[in-house]
Amino acid sequence: MSTLENPSEEKKYNKWIVILSIAIPLVVAGLFGINLRRLGFDVEPLTFLPPIYATINAVTALVLSIAFWAIKNKKQQLHEKLMKFAIMLSVAFLAMYVAYHMTSDSTKFGGEGAIKYFYYAILISHIVLSIVVIPFVLITYVRAITNNFERHKKIARITFPIWLYVAITGVVVYIMISPYYA
Repeated sequence: MSTLENPSEEKKYNKWIVILSIAIPLVVAGLFGINLRRLGFDVEPLTFLPPIYATINAVTALVLSIAFWAIKNKKQQLHEKLMKFAIMLSVAFLAMYVAYHMTSDSTKFGGEGAIKYFYYAILISHIVLSIVVIPFVLITYVRAITNNFERHKKIARITFPIWLYVAITGVVVYIMISPYYA
């Protein structure tokens, strides 16, 4: 991480944390509602993306788990590299997810009965927590790069399980809906 030593350095990032925590979900929601094909653009549906971004979610869960192991075993440099990689994976996921939904029609879940309720419970918790985790990830990252490790550890205890849940449930949602892709 950075060699910043002043804990007040963290404060200069607060504006960006707030802006990104609001802008990312709003932009994603806005773009999610735009289908380029329905707007008349001649683009191919990017139907190959869902298994790729589901795999990215799985890799993210694995990377987060290894990063957790690394920090518990005092391998700080490995932890740092893995966490930066997890952030990059999440950004790649988001870009692919938006690209898919801007070029393809949404897939409806076709299950019936109890499995349908289970699917929607997982999906809704996944969506809500994927929004909630954004400021947590950003704050956790800023506390690390400003060397505010005590505060970093405190919030990481909240961030890690939420982010891991979002990554794992992303895979579960994909597996459950994949039989219904056109």
